[in-house]
Amino acid sequence: MSADDIPNASPEALSKQVEIAEKQPFPPSMPSRLPHELSCLYVPLDTSNISDDEVAAVDRYQRACDYLACSLIFLSKDIYTGGDLTEDDVKTRLLGHWGTCPGLSIAYSHCNRVINKYDLDMIFVVGPGHGAPAILAALFLEDSLGPFYPQYQFNREGLKNLISTFSLPGGFPSHVNAECPGSIHEGGELGYALSVSYGAVQDHPDLIVTCVIGDGEAESGPMAGSWQTHKFLDPAESGAVIPILSLNGYKISERTIYGCMDDFELLALFSGFGYQVAIVNYTDQFNREMAAAMDWAVETIRDIQHHARVKRELIKPRWPMIILRSPKGKGCPKTLKGTFLEGTYHAHQVPLKAARTDPTQRKMLKDWLSSYRFDEFLDEEGLPTRGIREYIPRVNKRMGQRHETYNAYTPLNVTDWKKFGVPKGEKTSATQVVGRYMGELVRANNTTLRIFSPDELESNKLDGVLQYTDRTMQTDPTLMTKGGRVTEVLSEHICQGLMQGYTLTGRTAIFPSYEAFMTIVVSMLIQYSKFIKMGLELPWHGKFGSLNYVTSSTWARQEHNGYSHQSPRFITTMLSFKPGISRVYFPADANCFLATMARCMRSENTINLMVSSKNPQPSYLSIEEAEAHCTAGASVWKFCSTDNGVSPDVVLVGIGNEIMFEVVKAAEMLTNDIPSLRVRVVNVTDLMVLSSLHPHGMTQLEFDALFTKNCHVHFNYHGYVMDLKSLLFDRIEPSRVTMNGYQEEGTTTTPFTMMMVNNTSRYDVARQALQHSLHNPVVAVNCHNLSSNYSHKMDEIKDYIFKYKDDPPETYDVPDFKDKRTI
Repeated sequence: MSADDIPNASPEALSKQVEIAEKQPFPPSMPSRLPHELSCLYVPLDTSNISDDEVAAVDRYQRACDYLACSLIFLSKDIYTGGDLTEDDVKTRLLGHWGTCPGLSIAYSHCNRVINKYDLDMIFVVGPGHGAPAILAALFLEDSLGPFYPQYQFNREGLKNLISTFSLPGGFPSHVNAECPGSIHEGGELGYALSVSYGAVQDHPDLIVTCVIGDGEAESGPMAGSWQTHKFLDPAESGAVIPILSLNGYKISERTIYGCMDDFELLALFSGFGYQVAIVNYTDQFNREMAAAMDWAVETIRDIQHHARVKRELIKPRWPMIILRSPKGKGCPKTLKGTFLEGTYHAHQVPLKAARTDPTQRKMLKDWLSSYRFDEFLDEEGLPTRGIREYIPRVNKRMGQRHETYNAYTPLNVTDWKKFGVPKGEKTSATQVVGRYMGELVRANNTTLRIFSPDELESNKLDGVLQYTDRTMQTDPTLMTKGGRVTEVLSEHICQGLMQGYTLTGRTAIFPSYEAFMTIVVSMLIQYSKFIKMGLELPWHGKFGSLNYVTSSTWARQEHNGYSHQSPRFITTMLSFKPGISRVYFPADANCFLATMARCMRSENTINLMVSSKNPQPSYLSIEEAEAHCTAGASVWKFCSTDNGVSPDVVLVGIGNEIMFEVVKAAEMLTNDIPSLRVRVVNVTDLMVLSSLHPHGMTQLEFDALFTKNCHVHFNYHGYVMDLKSLLFDRIEPSRVTMNGYQEEGTTTTPFTMMMVNNTSRYDVARQALQHSLHNPVVAVNCHNLSSNYSHKMDEIKDYIFKYKDDPPETYDVPDFKDKRTI
């Protein structure tokens, strides 16, 4: 460093700043002395068994990895092997976050070491964002790019292609994603890496996931909850996770909370979470200490698993975790024009942003690349392999080629749902019936199907599953090591993360929840949908199991909990995904729900949402009728239509469980009040059949046959009408369509009030039918009288509810069509 680095500085000031910079390894932790009562929490690291050769090997690997990562970010053509850098040697667009790369290189190198030493099955989950340069460098070094991408073979041409295309069109992006071999997590989602890791190891008894968590990411709410996730990990049947908190002190432009914590605070916090904690500080012996920490972690995991699997002891496991302190952006220039880079947030992204156009910064970049002493590991072909390749794990053990990350999907054994079916006409809770079927499914798939729920299984009347399996919590002696398939934790984020990790490593999961609170995981689901969309476009990636959401306790029956519990907004998110990935189902009764659940369990590469009611509802269809109806996705319900639905004046469509009941009651009223009105009643159980863009979509001929080409069609819809309009915009002339759905109207009230305030009640449906059937002369003569009568009836009901605080007793009587029609 010269005086040019710090302009207008006196020799004394320059000397002082240089001295500070050279002594600043990373934001210093506050000095601390562990209280005596906490000294037992400190894990002393035994470095006596770590050889000099091992330390030299990981050091060489890290230098090669950082050298390649820096080249990926900055260089436009090839690695640097000496001489001056020209403007053309530097990329026009510099992307990737250098600040997190050295920490990832450290972690990856030490994972390779323990894989070799202990013959481990291990995968690597990256929490920090835009750390792809380090991971791609590691993948190239172990030749885990060439088997998937011919253009990135392990040779000079492949290396040139990797460097020249990184962060540019046709190349890898700067964050770890589905295109990155070995990845099951979108790096930089911030908060989900650890729960995804724990989901991945469930039912994979020999698998270890090393999960690197950035200290900025660790500040997020989802990650704060995820530290507890190990309490649901059964060591008798599942693998293990080694969390590594990469503590470099800074996020994008500020200190991190964890970076300001001393050892006493960190040990107290994570020991309180139930971990044994090893702290590795950045000193001249940090690689030796990190090697000892990784050995300790692996041996601790094996000891826990031995006690659970061989000795069958019921113990509360204290799993290992590692806190790795290292400088932010370790290895980059220490200062630039008087501003500290290494060890500060200025190293977070690209430390030398003007390297292409500024000769001084290009010189600094050249010195930076030279500092890795690349001549020590470049072989005769110019590849960074000397002293490195012999320490790479064998092919089937390399983290970039683990089959669990891309080709592990196991289809479910979907048992026959019909034996759980209910008699036609029986009034029952659909979720209660389906809960028992879910129980049989998890019993028949006891290593490939799990249920993750935010403590709402019983509330949603799905507790029938517990007749077949247990919950799991390894801190509860009554649940420990019983092979429970149900995880209940009051965090939707944790449930989503566990489900993603479990699914992306080849299995299938179900996530039941209250309808209104499923939106908590919308951002996670959006990222997941992008991950599988990209994965499905990769020729080397195998199938994905389906994500299966069950939302109950819907807005229509959350009148007692109030407005905060009333929202179908999750449906809107589902409809925004690329056609073909998402499925949205509204089974109208118990038999339809059973048929739909079986269909979703057989599905692949999809995200399924099933919306149903937990309250008793009529079983409109027999088992056989439900199967045929759900196969079609939509059909005429002849039993409540005029003359089996032939030659209608109006078509009434119900989409949703409680909503459909109102349509059926409206048809019953109209049949009694004005028999001359010809009504066709249609139920839609698979929402996507309405879309012309979706694989499930009907042809236009089928659509016109079901909804007619000239009759008015009224939709009574469970969700927001804007969603329905987006599906129908190219299907039907808008002038002959009306629709009502949830209108953000609600409070603490009664179920029927919810229908009336959202204009989805039977009286609203009946009035729409009358007002749009005036071409029928009998209807025209009677329309005003009947419509006024229905309005008056609603006023009477409102008065009754206000007085008696309940719906009129006959409100939910099962519709009676006196066998006038057949289905």
